[in-house]
Amino acid sequence: MPTRFSALLCTLFASLMLSQAPAQANALDDVLARGTLKVAVPQDFPPFGSIGPDMQPRGLDIDTARLLAEQLKVKLELTPVNSTNRIPFLTTGKVDLVISSLGKNPEREKVIDFSKAYAPFYLAVFGPPEAAIANLDALKGKTISVTRGAIEDIELTAVAPQGATIKRFEDNNSTIAAYLAGQVDLIASGNVVMVAISQRNPKRIPVMKIKLKDSPVYVGVNKNQPELLDKINQILTAAKADGALEKNAQQWLKEPLPADL
Repeated sequence: MPTRFSALLCTLFASLMLSQAPAQANALDDVLARGTLKVAVPQDFPPFGSIGPDMQPRGLDIDTARLLAEQLKVKLELTPVNSTNRIPFLTTGKVDLVISSLGKNPEREKVIDFSKAYAPFYLAVFGPPEAAIANLDALKGKTISVTRGAIEDIELTAVAPQGATIKRFEDNNSTIAAYLAGQVDLIASGNVVMVAISQRNPKRIPVMKIKLKDSPVYVGVNKNQPELLDKINQILTAAKADGALEKNAQQWLKEPLPADL
């Protein structure tokens, strides 16, 4: 009898605790009630995000964040991040969204959700025109700069042959500076970043050597927020239809949106 009574008490206690557990907060409702959309954006990754001559953030990701805030009819609050801390800023609630040249992979999909793609991007190993790099084996004996934790770091690490040296840096500016200074032979990054590098140092113009991955960019949203994710997707779908995404691509990437984006 005491055993059955104890079991009954345990069941009742568990039911009481479950009934008092707070429901998952609705992020979309929070944004609308607050009147502010908090977005993590890059500040050292042109043309997606950088600081302009007027000391204000600018770039494709910043314009995408503005587009979402305008359509939600809320103010925009930008938080600068790097490739290492952008997802933790989202999962710990410091921001509502990540719009930071964010590519999708299975590991990240376990942690956060992704919107529809809003811009094209591909990853590759680049080097000076005279560098004879025809295949992965040719990376042996070469030193390649890459930003730690970025998707190009993951992709390069997976395929680099033994004998290739991957030199990791904590931010994109350091990765680029190492290549421009000749401290490394090659650089692994995105196609649009190479356009910016070419403008900064015409003597060391990077040319694609080995394509690593097509990796369109997405808006990062916390798990279990279907209302916010659906709303972001609705806005992006409309922006593609009315030409807003095309305008951003032409302005910042100097290329049209791919038909299959």
